[in-house]
Amino acid sequence: MPDKKNSRYTKKEDRQAEHIIDSEKERGKSEEDAERIGYATVNKQKSKKKSGK
Repeated sequence: MPDKKNSRYTKKEDRQAEHIIDSEKERGKSEEDAERIGYATVNKQKSKKKSGK
């Protein structure tokens, strides 16, 4: 997880990622994989907002 002090994510994006991470862990993913999936999903949503899609 990114350093909270120098994070490039907003508090809302961190909460969204945490929710996704928890869901992925419940589905049996490792901590590392769940974190990667969580923040990749947030990044994808963030890029869609910037591109206006």
